[in-house]
Amino acid sequence: MSTSNPAFSRTPAFQSGATAATLSAENLQEMYESPSANAVDTDRMTVEDTVVKTAISFGVLLVGALIGWVVPVLWIPAAIVGLVLAFVNIFKNRKKPSPALTLAYAGAQGVFIGGISVFYESEWGGIVLQAVIGTVVVVGVTLALFASGKIRASAKATKVFFIAMIGYLLFSVINMILVWTGANSDPWGLSGSVKIFGIPLGLVIGVLVVIMCAYSLVLDFDAIQQGVKNRAPRVWGWAGAFGIMVTVIWLYFELLRLFAIARN
Repeated sequence: MSTSNPAFSRTPAFQSGATAATLSAENLQEMYESPSANAVDTDRMTVEDTVVKTAISFGVLLVGALIGWVVPVLWIPAAIVGLVLAFVNIFKNRKKPSPALTLAYAGAQGVFIGGISVFYESEWGGIVLQAVIGTVVVVGVTLALFASGKIRASAKATKVFFIAMIGYLLFSVINMILVWTGANSDPWGLSGSVKIFGIPLGLVIGVLVVIMCAYSLVLDFDAIQQGVKNRAPRVWGWAGAFGIMVTVIWLYFELLRLFAIARN
């Protein structure tokens, strides 16, 4: 039976009806010394190739962030463009990911992040560095735990995660309406005005949301791992890069808000 693995499809030993006896010593030596197939050769998704695509995406995001930091007024159009591109990528990824759209999203979100970060930094000096360090730590610890097998996505945990996400989205919408209508005069709305044992509600929710972000990263890592196991086409590595970007950006903003409320 012939193998469906592209890495072996051109090798006589793995063709239908082929046996090791038909190979000479020279053939075996040549096979042994030939380089192993990579993602480009097989056109299959690999963890290493997805890491490269993710690194490229974050490189573009950092360039955009630098532009947004220098010209912070661009954050409003960048936010609109980034939101539109986010939905376009989500729907596009259902069929086939687009590297150009993924990188465009990274650039737009970078400009948005840079502009917003200037505002936070002007109000709370040093907060951007704290949020960056916090983001790197959370991502690093989550990745290490996932790689070691100490944390994995499960059906029960994922169900709780989505329920929590819906609850958080509803709270955020209600809180935003209260602030915009003036029903709550606190700049952070319920997050700043409501206290639990003297602790602002925003801090309690913020810690829970950071945990949610970490689990969202676990889901991203698990999806990439499944894509590799399913031998998905190499282009799907861009979908993995997009998913990780969305989660990391969400985490960064939550940490900014968490540290800002803590300082107040």
